[in-house]
Amino acid sequence: MNTSPGTAEAVAELCAALPQVVSTDPAVRAAASHDRSHHESAPPLAVITPTDTEQVSTALRICHRHRLPVVTRGSATGLEGGSNAFDGSVVLDLRAMDRIVAIHAADFDAVVQPGVMKSSLNAALDPHGLFFPGGPGVDASMGGMISTRASGTNAVRYGTMREQVLALTAVLADGRIIHTGTRARKSAAGYDLTHLLVGAEGTLAVITEATVKVYGKPDATAAMICSLDSISDATAVVQQALTREVPLARVELIDDITMGAINAWTGSEFVVAPTVIFEVTGSRLAVQENVELLGDLARSVGATGIRIATDPTEVAEIWSARAQVLPSTAALVPDARTWSTDVCVPISRLAECIALTQADVAETGILAPIVGHVGDGNFHLAIVLPPDDPEARERAGLVNERLIDRALSMGGTCTGEHGIGVGKVAALAREHHDALPVMQLIKDALDPRHILNPGVILTDPTTDRR
Repeated sequence: MNTSPGTAEAVAELCAALPQVVSTDPAVRAAASHDRSHHESAPPLAVITPTDTEQVSTALRICHRHRLPVVTRGSATGLEGGSNAFDGSVVLDLRAMDRIVAIHAADFDAVVQPGVMKSSLNAALDPHGLFFPGGPGVDASMGGMISTRASGTNAVRYGTMREQVLALTAVLADGRIIHTGTRARKSAAGYDLTHLLVGAEGTLAVITEATVKVYGKPDATAAMICSLDSISDATAVVQQALTREVPLARVELIDDITMGAINAWTGSEFVVAPTVIFEVTGSRLAVQENVELLGDLARSVGATGIRIATDPTEVAEIWSARAQVLPSTAALVPDARTWSTDVCVPISRLAECIALTQADVAETGILAPIVGHVGDGNFHLAIVLPPDDPEARERAGLVNERLIDRALSMGGTCTGEHGIGVGKVAALAREHHDALPVMQLIKDALDPRHILNPGVILTDPTTDRR
């Protein structure tokens, strides 16, 4: 651990300025050191747990003065190591900033602190007949989802977190507090600093408050599960549905390996085959008509075992099973970890990209179940890493690199929603090589001492977090 006089002095100053907020307890430091990724981490020098913007500002002023690296952490559900601590860093843990500041039901927006969990916001919105659609299937913090520009199952209808954010309060690296955007639904006023910070993964500023869009809950919801012979058939159904402009709320692809893993983990009895789950919402009549159309489209490509759920409890159970993909697949091998990776390609190339990736998986002999938000061309590999098997990790890395190169060659991106973190820094350079110097200029301007999440998104010569 880095205990040089400079860092020791910085930690001492933090403890003196924020005595109820800073902890150097070894157990606290260890617990706050890592996210859900397979990337390496180390206990930080201290953990700062602020409850308001002013405390964040105080902490960053001190860290900026001492050039002390700061890793921002939310619920730690990230998959690319973006909130992993490293030797000589401190962690800024925002979970205690969990207040819902305001709900403006008539204007369809809410103001939240970054530590508010998606589930908590939806519980507060429910009495107003509203909900928040953003983010992944697992529960996550609002600040983390904004910082990683998270997506998820609802993105095909509502878009990603980028589309949900109206305004932010943020603290710059030197402690200055800024406010970006307004509650208005559109603006032509100046640079769009709000969306510069969305997806910046804590490298440009620390978000301490956000105004987000919320939506009216639909009158009716139906889910339809259909089993198909192949991934190609599954994507064909989705493409036909999009061509016919069926108003899909959610559409998910799950391969046969994953379906079997979900059954084993949850005790469910889904058909073990390539599967598509559709969800449609709206008026009861519209939902009925759209479900019938989806059924016809699915049967036209040979779908079998079509199951339709309209009861809210049954619909929720289906999506709850989908949310169990990571623990389900990890359980396929005792004591395994998962290396979760994702790409996004134009929808017309999705089936080809998945098929070629499956061939890579078969060639290398790794276990890598596939799921995807196929309505927007995004899919994931949950690569299962057996314990103490460096060769399997090396083969997984090969598949991951081929996947990224393939997606880029098809006009896609190296990550649809997981973010860059520390795991895809080189991939970002391949994807945006000519724009990378501009990104670096922005980083240098807003964080000239490179204290905010160094090594995340952009290479940082002062640290190696991978």
